[in-house]
Amino acid sequence: MARSRGGGRLTDLLISLAVLLIPIVLIAWFFTRDTDGPTVDTVDWRPVAEQAASEASFDVLAPTIVPESWRATRARWTTAGHPGLDGEPVAGNTWQLGFLDNRPMYVGLDQSDAPAASFISDVTRGGTAKGTSTVGAQEWTRYASADGRTRALVLTTDESTAIVSGDLPYEELESFAQLLAVA
Repeated sequence: MARSRGGGRLTDLLISLAVLLIPIVLIAWFFTRDTDGPTVDTVDWRPVAEQAASEASFDVLAPTIVPESWRATRARWTTAGHPGLDGEPVAGNTWQLGFLDNRPMYVGLDQSDAPAASFISDVTRGGTAKGTSTVGAQEWTRYASADGRTRALVLTTDESTAIVSGDLPYEELESFAQLLAVA
């Protein structure tokens, strides 16, 4: 039986397009679909804070309360000379604690008895001083990274330097700093 000339070509063309387009659409959907977001590993920070407080030569700061929606994503105590997060030996005993809030935005606490200038430069991403904030009875120095994205509050004492940092306004960093007390 003979096929009609025009109808067969159009049908064949549509079938060919479907064979090509359906897999492309499925692949595009698979790689661009919105999942529930990345999985964030959380840690129990309290035992690490207790270890830092028992081993440190300085008063270790830790939050007295943490909002229930916050998730601790980093808790680390590193003694001087041992590898830090970058794999290089740390210059001083270092306590690090970080949280994601419900937005999710990161806020971190870094505290060390390492030389203050290099520690501040590392944690603030080469930040420069931008004034001060009073938290409780203490005066913290405000820092901003070179790109202006990351802000930090720095408290330097004779024993250690504590830094609260994040991509947040200074007022929110001050609110977190108000939660800190000697662990």
